[in-house]
Amino acid sequence: MGLTELIEVLSSDTAIQVIASIVKILIVLVLCLQVPPLMVWAERRAPAMMQRRKGPNRVGLFKFRLYGLLQSAADAVKLIFKEEVVPRGANKAVYHIAPIFGVFTAMMVACAIPYGNDISVFGQKVSLSPIHLDVGFLFIFAISSLAVYAVTLAGWASNNKYSLLGSLRASAQMISYEIPLGMSLIPLVVIFGTLDLNKMVLAQSAYPWSWGVVKAPISFLLFLVCMFAETNRAPFDLAEGESELVAGFHTEFNSAKFAAFFLSEYVAMFVLSCLAATVFFGGWQTPFIPYETLLSLLGGMEWLAALAGFVCLIVKAAFFMWVYVWVRWTLPRFRYDQLMSLGWKFMLPVGLVNLLVTTLVVAFIENAGRH
Repeated sequence: MGLTELIEVLSSDTAIQVIASIVKILIVLVLCLQVPPLMVWAERRAPAMMQRRKGPNRVGLFKFRLYGLLQSAADAVKLIFKEEVVPRGANKAVYHIAPIFGVFTAMMVACAIPYGNDISVFGQKVSLSPIHLDVGFLFIFAISSLAVYAVTLAGWASNNKYSLLGSLRASAQMISYEIPLGMSLIPLVVIFGTLDLNKMVLAQSAYPWSWGVVKAPISFLLFLVCMFAETNRAPFDLAEGESELVAGFHTEFNSAKFAAFFLSEYVAMFVLSCLAATVFFGGWQTPFIPYETLLSLLGGMEWLAALAGFVCLIVKAAFFMWVYVWVRWTLPRFRYDQLMSLGWKFMLPVGLVNLLVTTLVVAFIENAGRH
């Protein structure tokens, strides 16, 4: 095949979409891999500021300490090269698969988030969502629900009673809070009339009074609580309760596998933060600057407008990541019975009532508009 024929093949519609999909997936993977080191650093520096202590401030580059920013890189290198110890009596096949399963599901869900508006590449419309689906919500729920298997299998395969108890706690907690999590988002589907996340962002526009948090505030509060429960974060970190379970389901994991569980947890936090920003805070929309206005200000360069939208989404997601840290070092851990009672006796009924009221209000407004 000559150079001319190769250029023609690469410039075809199918080739452009395939290449664009590969590039988008690689960008998302690289982005997700940067989240754990930055969040570990933030989880150390933020409580240090709250408690008036220094936190990590020694590891740097040559004479530049960079506020201990490279401490996370040092920890990552240590975990990668640390000797791996497999507990005696463990089911080795499942033991090795469990952390990979957790990372895989988190990365898959990250690919369903719309990171910007569509752009034109060689005359082809390319979505900035690596996996663009008309039923984005259903895909996210279907894949994220598989994450419970990673935790459950990890606890069972470790041959440790504390790990098993932690995995049972985590699985019951995640299954319980998936129901109110779904119910918190269904009213948004009713309001915006679509399951497509990018269309939902476009329906919100750039003005805050059209955002989902204004139209469905109860849904936002339910979603916010479920974010912590679904990622096993404080005050819902019962699966890792050190005072009761040593470290829970990952007690027997070390070296790179321990790092893999951290990676999956922080990527899941990042994905839920992006989802909250997408559904409730306008996603990649720049506040008070409509996309058409932004495009004209940038001279019609779609890639610059897409970059601005991407940065805007990341900033909104970073706010929720900070909320994770803030809450962790502010509220004490719940008891397990309190956790389950909150999910089944309070959040589930509130979610049902919220869905019913939202449906009735939307139906009333539509009927009034027809008449």
